[in-house]
Amino acid sequence: MTRKTTRPEEQSIAALLAPDILDLLETEPSAVAAETEELHPADLADVAERLPRSQIPVFLAALPVARAAAALEYLAEERRTEMLEAMSPEQAALLVAQMTPDDRADTLEEIDEEHAEDIVEAMPGPARRETEQLLAFEPDTAGGLMTTQFVSVTETETVEAALSQVREMARAGRREAMNTVYTLDAAGALKGVLSLRELLAAPEGARMADVAWTEVRTVAPTADREEVARVTQEYDLVAVPVVDDRDRVLGVVTVDDVIDAIQQEQTEDVQKLGGMQAFDEPYIQMGFWSMIQKRAPWLIVLLLGGMFTTTALGYYEDELGKAMVLAMFLPLIISAGGNSGSQGTSLIIRSLALREVGLGDWKRVAVRELPAGLTLGGILAVIGFFRIELWQRMWDSKVRIGTLPIGFDYGEHHTLVALTVAISLIGVVAFGALVGSMLPFFLRKVGFDPANASAPFVATLVDVTGVVIFFSVALVLLRGTLL
Repeated sequence: MTRKTTRPEEQSIAALLAPDILDLLETEPSAVAAETEELHPADLADVAERLPRSQIPVFLAALPVARAAAALEYLAEERRTEMLEAMSPEQAALLVAQMTPDDRADTLEEIDEEHAEDIVEAMPGPARRETEQLLAFEPDTAGGLMTTQFVSVTETETVEAALSQVREMARAGRREAMNTVYTLDAAGALKGVLSLRELLAAPEGARMADVAWTEVRTVAPTADREEVARVTQEYDLVAVPVVDDRDRVLGVVTVDDVIDAIQQEQTEDVQKLGGMQAFDEPYIQMGFWSMIQKRAPWLIVLLLGGMFTTTALGYYEDELGKAMVLAMFLPLIISAGGNSGSQGTSLIIRSLALREVGLGDWKRVAVRELPAGLTLGGILAVIGFFRIELWQRMWDSKVRIGTLPIGFDYGEHHTLVALTVAISLIGVVAFGALVGSMLPFFLRKVGFDPANASAPFVATLVDVTGVVIFFSVALVLLRGTLL
C-alpha cells in the first residue's frame, strides 16, 4: 500500500484547505467535488486527515466514488481501517471496489476478518472474484503484491490491432501496468513482452510475435517479496509478471509495489537486528501493549543469556578476588568480541538478502572471517598492550596534571597483564567474527529468518565466551604471579 510522504509545504496547503473544506461540508457539500478536482488523491488524503474524524466519511461521500476510493488508498492505515469498519458492508464495498485490485486486497487484510468477508460479498461479481483471487495469497508473496490490471494481447495480432486494444483497455478504467504490454499464445500462455513505447515505434503491419521480446522474466505467485525485488532490480523492470505452472499470467507486480515491499522488508530486518520482533504496523499507530509484546520476549531472552555471563564470572570468582586488576578489562574484552560478532552478523545477513552469498558459501565465509577476525583482534591487541604499558610508565614517572596522577598502577607484573589482555582480544574478536558470520547461515538452514541473529543476541552469546577466554588466558600467563 503506497502512502505518500508529505513535505512541509504540502502540509501547509492541506492545513489551509482543511478549514475551507469543513465550511463547505456544513454549508454546501455539493461544491466540495469541484473545489478539490485539481488535487492529487494523496493531497485529498492529507486534507481528510486534517478534518475531525466524524467529518472524514462526510468528506469522502461528497466526492465522486472513484475520487473517494483513490483518496482512501492514501489515507493512513489506522484511519482507513477505522472508517471502513464503521461503515456498513454495502457502503464500504462501494468504495473498496473502486480501488486498484492490489490496494483493495491490502486494505481488506487490515480490517476485521468477518467484516472484510461481508464487504467482499457485497462487491459486484467481477470485483469480488478478482479480490478473492488476490486474498488467497499471503500478503508478502508475489500473489499478494500483484495487481490483475495489466495489458495483454494475442501474439498473432498486428501492431495496429494491439494499439487499438490498448486504447480500449485504457478507456475502460484505470490500468496500473499500462507501460508494459504482454503477448499471449492461443492457450493464454505468456510468450513475449514489450514496452508501450516499443509498441508505438513498431513497424506498421508487423505481428506482435515479431516485435515482442521473448525472454520474459517471471515469478511464481508463491515467490516471496525479496525474490520479486531481486528480479526487478537485476533486470531493471517496471513490472514483473506473475505466472502459474502453465505460464498463464495471473497478474503483475508493479515497481511502486516493489519499492513498498523493499521498504517493509528492510524495516523488518532493522527491527529484528535491533533485538525485537518485526512490527506489523507503523510505530506511532501501534498500541502500547502490542509494542510491549513485540519487544519484551527478546529482552527476556537476552537477560537469560546475560545470566550465563554472570555464571561464568562466578566460576572465576577466586581469580577475580586475587587479581582485581582483571575486572578493569572485562568490559573492554567482552564488548570487543560483541562488536566483532555484530559486524560479522550484519555483513552476512545483508549478503544473504542480496544473494551475494548462498548457503553453500559458508565455508568460504568462514575461511575469510577467521583470518579477518585474527587480524582485527591483532590490531586491537596492539592498542590494548601499549595502552597498559604506557599508563604504567606514566604512573612510574609520576606524571601529573596539577595534583591528579596520569596513568594507573598495574603492579610489577604489568607486562604480563598487558599480554593477557592482548592475547584475549585476539581470541575473543576472532571468535566473535566467526560465530557472528556463521549464525545467519545456521538460521537460514533451519528455516528461520537470518535477521533473527540480532546484534544484541550475538553480543550476548559472545560475552560468555569472552569471559571464558579472558580468564583462561589469565590462568596460563598469570599463574604464580597475580594468581
